[in-house]
Amino acid sequence: MKNNIFEGQIIPINRDNVDTDIIIPKQYLKSIKKSGFGPFLFDSLRYMTTATLDSTEEREKNASFILNQAPYCDGSILISKSNFGCGSSREHAVWAIQNYGINAVIAENYADIFSRNSYKNGLLLISLDKATISKIINDSLSASSYIIRINLTTNSIILPDKTNLSFKINDGYKNRIMNNLDDIELTLKYKNEISEYESKIKKIRPWLFDNETK
Repeated sequence: MKNNIFEGQIIPINRDNVDTDIIIPKQYLKSIKKSGFGPFLFDSLRYMTTATLDSTEEREKNASFILNQAPYCDGSILISKSNFGCGSSREHAVWAIQNYGINAVIAENYADIFSRNSYKNGLLLISLDKATISKIINDSLSASSYIIRINLTTNSIILPDKTNLSFKINDGYKNRIMNNLDDIELTLKYKNEISEYESKIKKIRPWLFDNETK
């Protein structure tokens, strides 16, 4: 099943330079599982106290933070400003965003390492210009709800007022997201070619396979 449509409430994070430590603080990086990080997304902004990865106690929420307010708490498309995902490299930042239920991020631009981690994990990143970003953020903050529709087939975004925005996306990246492909699945698409190459190498350099398990 192709993932070509992403529709949901906008979550506006109205700031530049949202770094990976803000997205998920370092104390939650002890696990390498790709699940369970959603409750700690924007932890230092969402809660009044810190916790640990295995904490079960309920914490006091910061009522002024956007993810603790309706309708944004139920959003699935995050929008921010420039240099999103800057700071130290951690795939956990992408996992936390996805685990919360966010399947797309819109910003002016992204830190390179965060972009690569998003590509690897199938998180959709879209870049729009500064003026458009500011308008969407301001409009979403003043509306009772602000639901947009992203169409990967047409590379377009439909806003609540029916405005149609276009965006650019790498074809390979688009293919990964639409077809739910990871690195292994992409490699397996070429398994016949890999097998043929391996057979040729065995004939040319058989000593490389002396320790091969039969």
